[in-house]
Amino acid sequence: MSFDVLTINPGSTSTKLAVYQGDKLLFEETIRHGMEELANFKNVQEQFDFRWQVLRRVIDAFGYDRNQLDAVVGRGGLLRPVAGGTYMVTDKMLDDLQENRYGEHASNLGAMLAKKLADELQISSYIVDPVVVDELQPVARFSGNELIVRKSIFHALNHKAVGRKIAKELGSDYENMNFVIAHLGGGISVAAHRQGKAIDVNNALDGDGPFSPERSGSLPMNDFLEACFSGNWTKRELHDLIVGRGGMISYLGTNSMVDVEAKVQAGDEKAIDAFDAMAYQVSKEIGACSVVLQGKIDAIILTGGLARSALFTNKIIGQTSWISNVIIEPGEDELEALNNGVQRVLAGLEKEKIY
Repeated sequence: MSFDVLTINPGSTSTKLAVYQGDKLLFEETIRHGMEELANFKNVQEQFDFRWQVLRRVIDAFGYDRNQLDAVVGRGGLLRPVAGGTYMVTDKMLDDLQENRYGEHASNLGAMLAKKLADELQISSYIVDPVVVDELQPVARFSGNELIVRKSIFHALNHKAVGRKIAKELGSDYENMNFVIAHLGGGISVAAHRQGKAIDVNNALDGDGPFSPERSGSLPMNDFLEACFSGNWTKRELHDLIVGRGGMISYLGTNSMVDVEAKVQAGDEKAIDAFDAMAYQVSKEIGACSVVLQGKIDAIILTGGLARSALFTNKIIGQTSWISNVIIEPGEDELEALNNGVQRVLAGLEKEKIY
């Protein structure tokens, strides 16, 4: 059986919508929101009515009969740590998202929008593999200081979707395979997946692992401590240097890897060094994950937007292909991944989880 599912992915400056019938895409739309449109809202929660009107307008303009929907799914936001899977939207989940209890991000609106429409239609609403999926093995939680516990915040939706896709192509199930998966985008997350669980992964949001186009990744702690108490920076400014203005922005003044690659091709030595260093750090993280899996790896998978760059992926392949076969699965189709999670639940192939 196939089911009609509406998928909703609210981003910082966009709202993406799609309706699927089984695995068939009926329509998809991305609505961009200019900074001037969002400037009047003090926080993400105040954007709810605005995003709701956008959602209604797009569906009506396409001419789709909402009564045909079997379920609605939104992008999972910042919640308490959970295991991977498809979760029914509950009042407890909405309370945590509305209060920004675990952090504020536009994706927090995904479950809220899905729930409102689903309730109108008297159908179920879900989220799938939110960024807070936490399947770390106990030893991976140690940071080196009792004050700090390592957290799992990563591109779980794409990691899991790609893991399932590649496992199927290899004639098996994600739950039976061992992968090292590297999501290469504005943030970079590299995870050791053992039989369907991401048992170790760098915190791609808060400053851990490889540097990326706009994030610093791991930094020498004492040097950063000196910066914290130098009096030259506010706490907010230092946070922005880690998340938003780190990585390539720090070195080259841009987070556009298209521009960086053009500089590399033109022989810009500073760009070449930074480009090589980012590939080097990703490769080191892949190597670390291979140790986590004790070398028992079915494949290394490179995904995300930067996986479209052959120049970048070839550098990683050159440094890691001795570990295992490297598979390139570029891009990240979050709407398709959301749909697939709900289709599995509606078809009885997977049981929904309760938050």
